[in-house]
Parts: sequence; C-alpha cells; structure tokens
Amino acid sequence: MSRLHVVCGTLSWVLAWSESPANRDGAGYPVAEAGLRLRVQRAIAMTTDKRIRILSVEDHPVFREGLTTIIGSQPDMLLVAQAANAEEAIIEFRRHRPDITLMDLRLPGVNGTDLLITIRGEFPKARFIMLTTSDGDGEIQRAMGAGASAYLLKSTPRNEIVSVIRSVHAGHRHIPPDVAARLAEHMGEDVLTPRELQVLRLVRDGHRNKEIAGRLDISETTVNFHIKNLVDKLGANDRTHAVTIAVRRGFLHI
Repeated sequence: MSRLHVVCGTLSWVLAWSESPANRDGAGYPVAEAGLRLRVQRAIAMTTDKRIRILSVEDHPVFREGLTTIIGSQPDMLLVAQAANAEEAIIEFRRHRPDITLMDLRLPGVNGTDLLITIRGEFPKARFIMLTTSDGDGEIQRAMGAGASAYLLKSTPRNEIVSVIRSVHAGHRHIPPDVAARLAEHMGEDVLTPRELQVLRLVRDGHRNKEIAGRLDISETTVNFHIKNLVDKLGANDRTHAVTIAVRRGFLHI
C-alpha cells in the first residue's frame, strides 16, 4: 500500500467521522476527537517526508542501538519505530507502514521468517531485509522464498547496510556474494519436507524412532523411511550426523 493510499484512507475516515451527526455539536460543527489531529498530521507527513521510513525488529540491545546510530546518520533515512519481539513488530508495522523493515532472524519465541510471513500475509508489498549471524543455506532459502528482499549478516559493514537499504527501497533484491556462494553449494539438492523436518527435530531432541512414531501418529516403518530420506538428502552417515549437518546448514537450531 502506498503512502498516498494511506493518507487518502485516513482523510476519508476523517471526513466520514466529521459528517456523522453524533460527532457534531449543537450548532452543527464537528467536535474535536482526541488524537484526531495527530492522526491527520501523521498521514500528511507520510507524503511530504521523502526519507526512507524504517522499522527495526531486533531484540539485542547493543545491535539495536548500532542500527539506530547508523540510520540516524543518514539524511535520507528515518527510523520510525523499533520492536524487540513479534507482538511489538506487528503493532508497529500496522501503525507506521514502513518502507523497509530490518528483521532479526532469531527473535524471542519466533523465527524472523515466520514473522515476515505473518506480516506479508496482511501487507503483501512489505519489504524486508533479514539481518542475522547465520549463513546457513537452509535459513537463507526459506527467508528469500518467503519474500525477503535481502539477507545480510550482522557483520556487514555499515556502509554496505545503508547501501542495501537504498537498493531494496528502489525495488531491488540483494544477497551478498559469500551468502550466494553458500546457496550455490547446494543448488539442485532435494528440499526437506515439513514432515522430514518434524522427524529431524524430534531426533535432535533425543527421541527414539518408536517415540517419534507415537508423537507424530505414524508407524515406526514410516519414521524409518523419513530418516533414510533425511540421511540421503543431507549426505549424512546416520541420524545423529544428519542432525549435525542440519544445524550447520540452518535447518535446525540447538
């Protein structure tokens, strides 16, 4: 949704509100509503301010402060809000409709890609730049496949971060060469299915095949079949080795 659409929607709401008899005084004039002026001013500012409006979703205080400093030093950027968890992120996104959201991949209780999917389900044109310490190809593939516009490691130099923000705002996508190389290593390999990932998580948690069968309400033979597929797809020696590889590649977290 464009800034103009947001403004038009807000002004239409104001007009409809003011024309309602319930919102007029005895002389027929609109009465003031708390927060109405602020709402209109905010909507108008969205069209007059040409800076790139950014939402930062990051739970680590030090890195969050670093992003604040970086963005604050750029004359063409504006940090409109910050969030430290999924709930705050959704609230702030709905309130500000940012041009760009800087999303930490690992947030308390939720994966950043899952949060991206939730927000884009409501706002399909939302643009996200994923920021993470992980270069596992599994996480990269899922984030980019879910609609992320860029994927950056938190070790990325500040000048490159702001350059990517401008690039994504202009409609481009970005994956750093070293991250792209990780993807290329496994290009054309079979993707792990949701069921295989369920089995893999239970293996990681120490469950035996019989226990996994009971938890997933499937036969032990089916569990054995899934584990064989996992070992083959990941190029592992056994189920334990499959978990080790999956963690390294970002399919699982410890």
